[in-house]
Amino acid sequence: MTPDLAALVGSRICHDLISPIGAIGNGVELLSLTDGDTGAEMDLINESVQNANARIRYFRIAYGAASNEQMVGRSDILSILASTARGGRFTYFWQVQGDQQRRLVRCALLLMQCFEAALPLGGDIHVEEDSSGWRLRAEGPRLNIDAPLWDSMTRNDVIHHHTASQVQFALIPGFMAEAGRTLRISMTETNITARF
Repeated sequence: MTPDLAALVGSRICHDLISPIGAIGNGVELLSLTDGDTGAEMDLINESVQNANARIRYFRIAYGAASNEQMVGRSDILSILASTARGGRFTYFWQVQGDQQRRLVRCALLLMQCFEAALPLGGDIHVEEDSSGWRLRAEGPRLNIDAPLWDSMTRNDVIHHHTASQVQFALIPGFMAEAGRTLRISMTETNITARF
């Protein structure tokens, strides 16, 4: 990994964790100002801690090193996605059965973040796997597609200067190659499908 890409990963992780951690701080501040019932504040702190924990677990798989031998349990993935979705704009449907190679799950989780970037109003993200490979589909009320950014994942002749919020797009080509997979993407006005 180049130093610039490593810096983008660090920026992305910090950006995504700042919101739940900020909410924890707000909850603690509210607790210090109240006399008596602290139920709502404790709920805010608890929800934020669960969200931060889920994001860290998500990032560990999506951005961490992975070998062919490493596996990820289905129950772990379902737990991460359920906690990540709580109170958010996205609903995740992980329809992949059994434990899976971490390299493949890493590719799927990064693609899911790409889908999230393209769905400003939220939406549904489906992940399936069968004998022909993995298929991810995202649908929502509105798509916001940056064509060169998306093309940079599948075409070597497209050079894109990624920002921290786009680091997942920069990582996917290398991680797909490492997993021995080829990525194909198709889009309509309301959905995106990725196969590998």
